[in-house]
This record gives sequence, structure tokens and C-alpha cells, in this order.
Amino acid sequence: MLRIVICAATILGSILAQEPRGHVSIILLGATGDLAKKYLWQGLFQLYLDEAGDGHSFSFHGAALTRPEQGQLLMAQALEKLSCPSDMLPERCAQLKGQFLQLSQYRQLWTAEDYVTLSKDIEARLQQEGLQESGRIFYFSVPAFAYAEIAQHINSSCRPGPGAWLRVVLEKPFGHDRRSAQELSKELGSFFREEEMYRVDHYLGKQAVAQILPFRDRNWKALDRLWNRHHVDRVEIVMKETVDAEGRTSFYEEYGVIRDVIQNHLTEILTYVAMELPRNLSNPEELLRSKLRTFRALRSLEKGSAVLGQYQAYNEQVQRELQKPAGYMSLTPTFAGVLLQIDNLRWEGVPFILMSGKALDERVGYVRVVFKNRAYCTQSESHRDSGKSQCQPRQIIFYIGHGTLGSPAVLVSRNLFKPSLPPGSWQEIQEMPTLHLFGQQLADFHAYRPRQERDAYSVLISHIFHRRKDFFITTENLLASWDVWTPLLDSIAQEVPRQYPGGTSNEHLLDFEQEGSQVVFVQREVEQLVSGPGPMPRDFSVLQAKFRQSPLVSAWPEELIARLASDIEVAAERAVKRSGEFHLAFSGGASPVALFQRLATRHYSFPWGHTHLWLVDERCVPLTDPESNFQGLHVHLLQHVRVPYCNIHPMPVHLHRRLCVEEDQGAELYAKEISALVTNRSFDLVLLGVGTDGHTASLFPHSPSGLGGEKLVVFTESPAKPHQRMSLSLPLINRAKEVAVLVMGKRKRDIALQVSRVGHEPEKWPISGVLPASGQLVWYMDYEAFLG
Repeated sequence: MLRIVICAATILGSILAQEPRGHVSIILLGATGDLAKKYLWQGLFQLYLDEAGDGHSFSFHGAALTRPEQGQLLMAQALEKLSCPSDMLPERCAQLKGQFLQLSQYRQLWTAEDYVTLSKDIEARLQQEGLQESGRIFYFSVPAFAYAEIAQHINSSCRPGPGAWLRVVLEKPFGHDRRSAQELSKELGSFFREEEMYRVDHYLGKQAVAQILPFRDRNWKALDRLWNRHHVDRVEIVMKETVDAEGRTSFYEEYGVIRDVIQNHLTEILTYVAMELPRNLSNPEELLRSKLRTFRALRSLEKGSAVLGQYQAYNEQVQRELQKPAGYMSLTPTFAGVLLQIDNLRWEGVPFILMSGKALDERVGYVRVVFKNRAYCTQSESHRDSGKSQCQPRQIIFYIGHGTLGSPAVLVSRNLFKPSLPPGSWQEIQEMPTLHLFGQQLADFHAYRPRQERDAYSVLISHIFHRRKDFFITTENLLASWDVWTPLLDSIAQEVPRQYPGGTSNEHLLDFEQEGSQVVFVQREVEQLVSGPGPMPRDFSVLQAKFRQSPLVSAWPEELIARLASDIEVAAERAVKRSGEFHLAFSGGASPVALFQRLATRHYSFPWGHTHLWLVDERCVPLTDPESNFQGLHVHLLQHVRVPYCNIHPMPVHLHRRLCVEEDQGAELYAKEISALVTNRSFDLVLLGVGTDGHTASLFPHSPSGLGGEKLVVFTESPAKPHQRMSLSLPLINRAKEVAVLVMGKRKRDIALQVSRVGHEPEKWPISGVLPASGQLVWYMDYEAFLG
């Protein structure tokens, strides 16, 4: 009943808010470009077909930098290809197409004077024909670097008169990272109001994608108990292409597959699947607020969140098209699989897999929601009703297009429920019952397709005209998306993507799987696709030597982490056998993340029930902050293993609703806790890292705090934000039975070399002061840090 009332209120509201009929001028900037020729002119023609008889009048201005003679010719060639809906009579189509051509004209827009002239011509026509102006639409089908100049011209001399609206349509890319997106948004915001800007993501106009929210709304009774972490096993959002980047390497070298497809198209679709349904689906403000909450609940991404690939021929194409030298090696990924997770009650622990790539085995796009299946069927498979058996896979698929089906579709496993879709626009698929999709016959699904397919741009242009802002990207949502993706993009900038041959020859090379909170390729050891001189990484085994007179273990990262994790487990078992408990202190930072994940997913015999976990250091931020070392430990380890709650010892940096205030005595409290629980204040194992300046824990060069004296725990100042830290002191660290120092990555090569040459100089190089009084120090260093 409530939904009926809301629906009625919405219809009434839209009638009352309907804009007065009048003349609309549409200016297509970049009218002779590929996007305009392929999609935009057809979309504008479809708008004319839909709206011309409804009281509006139109004029269409194709604009570009091209001189008038050539521009008119190119635009005429594009307009020749316009088509009408299949159910329209040819005579009627020809009549409407002729009218549209008469209303369309080309003009060169280059200088400020050109924009002044355009505005005067529009005003002259309005006056001449006695028309009232409704508004103007400027569609920016031009490179983003041209936006600011065009925006300035429109704002200064081409706005409509009082009472008329302005709508500015912008095409991606909307920046290269968070900073550039913010700069572009700020610049555009100085010329246009937020409600005037429509950022296009054409995937939101694709029929299967546009159906996700209405489908959830219409079927909310059936989905209410299913659409959550208790029932959903995983969500896959996929866009695969068979074509490669040939002819587009200039664009691709700057953006790559994540910026081109995943950060925008696939992430937007994720929000449609995951967001809380607003009470009123027709209210754009409510919907956009709900989408923003989903963005903000996305867990931060890091290097281990993605697997990367690059098809073999890409380097050669880049060298040829961009005139790069023969030895040039691009690190641009053309394939990526990314794991996203959402930190809220509905979706906690459910993996959202986003995948896209070029030169793959098929062209297809889909959203696949796979449900958990706990049923055990006693009847043999040959005697089951496959459509109703609870032992069959249970899934809902929004099939975006191409692939085996060849058209948009919505598929619901018959053993879930029979869905409701709008009968006027969607129909059940009756043919192809034996077609196989995702391990099932089409007959095992309730399958629906649109009665009439519509191009995404036609749909979105109609939404622009009708002021449907909920189908577009607001500034707030754009920046929230870049907040999620920029850290990952920064962390993988120097990663070498896996080479793949392309097409069906890829076989299992790009298959990947989830391990804890990261994804890894299933096929770990890859044969060399391009022969070349020099040893491959697997030609090296674990190297054992000495570093600063202490044992050194060196290997490639994966083997190094495996060895360190095994050594920690051995130490734990030894300690538990000796005293019944194991006291382990972890430092923060990025280096131990892979270790945490390894311990969480590979060491099932680890004596977690007898282990006490301590922090070596902590940033002075709330423990729930992504920058908190404890938060990193929680996300990558604690939530995956069974450590007794009372055995977890975070540093008390947040007391009395304030951070690291001396008079709150947080350092003293932690020291008392250590003294009370750790025998002789001697940890069984302390894991440290090394900063590029030689700091370790949160003990920094040229800062005496914590390097000597009797204090066990101290406050320190970091040169990097957040500046305030809490840290175990060097004397306490040196009381440990064993200290492991983990050093990884090429960035650490210089400091490793420097530390190998210095003596005991903790004031200058705090790491040089680490030497357990009666314990053992072991260095774990990967080949990049050790050998460069």
C-alpha cells in the first residue's frame, strides 16, 4: 500500500513539476567525431521522434573546429545513416528524417565570437518564429582538455535567457585520478551549477543495467531475504572484449583498462547491485544519496586487490603507433580482475569481482549474482527436475549484451523465484531452451529480453531532456569513486602485468581466485611467452647468507613471505610447547600485509588460540581509521582467524575521545599491560620493517624518543602524516627472544645498502640499533631490496 501511495505521489509530482513546452536548442560539440557518427546523432534523432509531437520544437546545431565546407560534408554523411524504429512505416520515417535534416545545421565553433554568434542566431530564430525558449543542451563530445575553454565561452556568452534552463553533457574520462578529477570538477564548477552538469556513463543507459534497480524494487518481497551476505556467495561484474587496443594505444597508454572500464562502468553497476533501495526510486536525490553511501562503504583497495595482464602484441603496437624505441616496455594493463568488498551489514564478506580486458576469448558483458547453495539432494541428477531442484546453481544474471545470447536479458534461476518485469517492455524468451549459459541450460532460467532494443545513448539523451539526474555521475559520486581507485592505481603503477597471447589461446592463463582479501592468478608459475636473455625469477631459490653479522633470508617476494610465515609458525609452536602461550608483536605499514594474508589463508595449524597479538607501533588515529595499523591487522588477519578477544592488544592511542594526549597516559597503560602479561617483558617474536630513511617501528632518525632509557612504550613524531605515533622503545624490542626484519621492494634497495655499511648508530639510523640482547635477529629481504 505504501509503495502505491509513493508511486501516485511521484506521478502527481512529475506532472506538477513538468516544464513548460517551448523551443530547445541542442548543440553537439564534436559533431563530426566517431562517437557522434556512431551514436549521438542517432540518439538525437530518436529524441526528436519521441518528443517532437509533444509540444516542443527543436533545432540541432552540429559544431566542431572543422571549417564549414568540410564540416557540413562530414555531418551530412553522418546524418545519412540515421534509422527509424523497425515498426515505423517507411513513408513516415522518410518524412520525419527530412524534418530532422532541415532542423540540423553545421557551424564552426572555435573563437569566443563564434559562441556569441551562435547565441544571437538562436535568439533571432526564437524572435522570428515567435517561440518561447525552454532551454539549451550542449553535448561535449570532445577531449577533456578542451572542456574548460568551451565552458568559459558558454558561460560568458551562450547561456539561455531568464526562465530557460541550461544542460551541459560531459563524456568520460573525468580525470586520471582523484586530484585531476577534483581539479577538472572545480574548474567546471566555476562556470556551471551542479544541476546543470550531466556526466555520461553510457553503461547506465544499457537496458539490462537500467533494469537492475527497477527489478530489485518490483521483486523486493522475494529478494528481501536473499539480497545479503547470508545468501549471496559472490557478485561478478564483467565486460570482455575480443578486440585489442590497436589504433587507440595513445589513449590506452594514459588510461589502461582500470581507468577505461572498471573505475567507471563496472563500479557504477556495482553501486546499483549493492546500494540500499531508496524509499522512492523515482527521487533522484534519494537515489544519489544512497549510491554515495555505497561508495563510502567500499573497502580501500591495495596492490593485492587486483591481478593484471597485458596481451602480447600490445608493446609492439605502442612502439609502432607512438614511435617508441624498440626496447620500450609498457606497464599498461589491458586486463584486470579486481576484488572489492563492502564494509556494511548487508554485504560484509561478499566478494564483488570486477573484470575487464581486451583480446579475450569472447565479447560479452554481464552482472552475475551467485547465491550460496547449502542443499544436499538425495535424488540422483538424472531423476531431478533441473528447473526446480535446490541442488542446481542459483543465480540472477543481468546480461548486458553480445555473447551467446546476443541481446540484453534478465535471467533468474527457476529454483529461486519467478520474477516480475514490466510486461509492456520485457517479454519471456521462448526460443533456444537448450542454449547453455553459466553451467545451466536456458530452460533452467526464467529468461526475459526487451521487446524492443534501444541504444544506450538514445536512452540517456532522453533522460537528459527529461532532467533525470539519477542516471548520471554527480561531482560527489565521481570523487568518491576516485577515492576508492586512486590508491590501487598508485600502488600498481610499476607492476609488471602478466603477458597473455590473446583470444582463445589464453586458456587458463588469466584465471584468478580469491585468497583472503586479495586475488591471485590460479596458474602461479607462467612459462615465458617471449624468449629473452637472463634468468627468470623461478630460476632462483631461497638464498641464505649474513647481513650485519645476522642471518639473512632472501628470495622472491612470494617465497620470502612463505618462508617468514613458516618460521613464525615454528616459533609459535615452540613457545606454546615451552610456556603455553606465544607473544607476537607486529609492526604496521604495507610490507606485512602479504604476510598477514598468508598466515590467514595457508596456516591452518597455527596455534591462534594460544597467541597474544601486540602492536609494535601505531598511528595516532582512531582504530577504525584505514590508516590505523590495527585496522590493517584486523582486515587482513584478525577477522580470518580465531584469536581469543582477550589476547588482542591494540595500542591505546584513542582515550577519552582524544588522540595520543600525554596526560591520558596511553603509553604507560600499554607498558603496564606488557609487564603484566609478557614474561620478563620479552616478546617471543617481534616483526619490524625498515623505512627508506632508516626508521623502524615508529622510531625516527634524529629523534631520541624511544632509542634509550627505561620507558617501554613512547610517543614519537613522524616526519610524515599522521605525525603523532606510539611505539615500543628500542630497549623493549631488544629484549625479544627473536626479531624478524622484513625488507621488500626496489625502493628499499638504497637504505638496505646504506644500513649494510653503518655500525651501531641508532640516532641516525634507528634500525641499526636493533640487536636483541639474548635473542636472535633475522633479516628477511626480497631480491629487489637485496640485489636491486
